[in-house]
Amino acid sequence: MRKLLALVLLAVGAFTVRAQETGIPDPAGVRLIEVVGGFNRPVLVTHAGDASGRLFIVEQYGRIWIYTGGALLPQPFLDVADRLSTRGNEQGLLGLAFHPNYETNGLFFVNYTDRDGATAVVRYRVSADDPNRADPASAETILQIAQPFGNHNGGHIAFGPDGYLYIGMGDGGSAGDPQGSGQNPTALLGKMLRIDVNAEPYAIPSDNPFVNAAGFAPEIWALGLRNPWRFSFDRAAGDLYIADVGQNAIEEVNFQPAGSSGGENYGWNFLEGTRVYSRAAAPAGLTAPFFEYPHSEGCSVTGGYVYRGERLPDLQGTYLFGDYCSGMVYASRRDGAGIWRTVRWLDTNESISSFGEDEAGELYLVGHAGSIFRFEPAG
Repeated sequence: MRKLLALVLLAVGAFTVRAQETGIPDPAGVRLIEVVGGFNRPVLVTHAGDASGRLFIVEQYGRIWIYTGGALLPQPFLDVADRLSTRGNEQGLLGLAFHPNYETNGLFFVNYTDRDGATAVVRYRVSADDPNRADPASAETILQIAQPFGNHNGGHIAFGPDGYLYIGMGDGGSAGDPQGSGQNPTALLGKMLRIDVNAEPYAIPSDNPFVNAAGFAPEIWALGLRNPWRFSFDRAAGDLYIADVGQNAIEEVNFQPAGSSGGENYGWNFLEGTRVYSRAAAPAGLTAPFFEYPHSEGCSVTGGYVYRGERLPDLQGTYLFGDYCSGMVYASRRDGAGIWRTVRWLDTNESISSFGEDEAGELYLVGHAGSIFRFEPAG
């Protein structure tokens, strides 16, 4: 516990560090420009990795739109509104990931809460005669996970550098993880999952950390999460960043270095961030977040990306993330000694529901009120 408290002091101390002392550029040199707006609760912007330059914008209420050539196409790429439950504020169409070989196989995956409120990870294929329309008849549910409550659904999916699909699962909702999912080794809730989708319906990677462990679901890659709403891989280094939404006091961001063999336990619900939450004694070996902030600063962390574009060269290698409630964008860097420095970087006045990258590594911010913004040089 002393080690965890030391990490907390480093994180909290980061607020007192000036940006120039961290190598993080002055935010005065950056501006957000609106690329396109008018969406209904957008929650994601991404690309297909097919050299088309298109942006795909996901609306929580079930539609995926394409922005290309400076314009929004008039028809959605995919409409799954009739398949969704959106009764809860956190339900709906929550994730989209294109297969690493999408350019040749046309496969992509979505994550939504179905009409029963369960998490459904569904595979689709692009239409054979129109690259801007998906084939709705191609839907195949590859994974379905019951959700006991309407919140904490996670929802993000992404392919890692290893070609496997990672799925962020919340603890099932309500408050305080009443079913103990975060620490239950048989439950898929409260976890990061890792599966091989190049099989029917999927396979378990042979090097998943618990594949041969009795009493563990073999899909589990990491555990002890409350609601990992957004996570990302650094496209250059391969490191994994997981932003986990807190309960009543703390928001946290976790770091898993490239080359990890998985199996990290991020502590929920023994701990909220690095603070004791439950009365049960926390076991040894928990992985502390590299950064946390209190609810006096915000109320719901939104994970972002490590910047790897070209328009903002001074920002290279900086991890940007935000808070849904405050609209603040944070910037983090790790120095040569492995010490993380994080600053409150840019106040956007947006309800930040997500971040995104285009094919070139340029960074976008999603405002839940309806707009997609791009980080650009000021002036």
